[in-house]
Amino acid sequence: MKRSSVRRLAGFFLVLVTAGALGLAGATPALAAATGTVKTAGDPLNVRRAPSTSATAVRTVANGATVTIDCQTIGTSVTGPLGTTTLWDYVPALGGYISDSYVYTGSDQRIAPDCGVGSGSAECSTGVCAGEGQFRSSDAHFLVYDRNADGKSAVVAYWLKGGAGPFYVWASGGNGTHVDKAVPVAKGSWVYYKVCVADAAANPTLEACSSGITDYAA
Repeated sequence: MKRSSVRRLAGFFLVLVTAGALGLAGATPALAAATGTVKTAGDPLNVRRAPSTSATAVRTVANGATVTIDCQTIGTSVTGPLGTTTLWDYVPALGGYISDSYVYTGSDQRIAPDCGVGSGSAECSTGVCAGEGQFRSSDAHFLVYDRNADGKSAVVAYWLKGGAGPFYVWASGGNGTHVDKAVPVAKGSWVYYKVCVADAAANPTLEACSSGITDYAA
């Protein structure tokens, strides 16, 4: 478990310049997937769609279960049996994230690569949030979830390499629905996106947006 914050790249153009300059766009992470053991007071632990305590719980995992951590990322701060941390672990077999404050890994340091390729996930950040989204890098699809009957739609706003955009993917079916849509992101190309809520319109006013996430199509 790691207790210090790790700084994510904040902007699309910063990522492009940095990755290009350092030759890292196709680099293999220095760390590999790792394993950990879930430690709670005995109750099952919620697995969440995004690295946030307010994100939808997609399932639970039992105390004592061994999990394979594909990558780690920074989310909301959580205090658990192993301390307080903003680090979250992405577990593909569970379909979501668990707070590292509940995972014993034998280390206080980061033990898996930074999330970003295919596991980038976000939810809008203020008020009663209706939107969650994820970019699936394996086939360049956005999954957008609407989970609140607030009269607005969940929407992903995204920009392509070179700054083209914004383009939009709407979950307009109402509370409890989602959309899975292919987007024109070429293999190896970057995409930058935010998850927001908005009224459906050609040029929407985006509200309560998440921080931006940069990902790329594998």
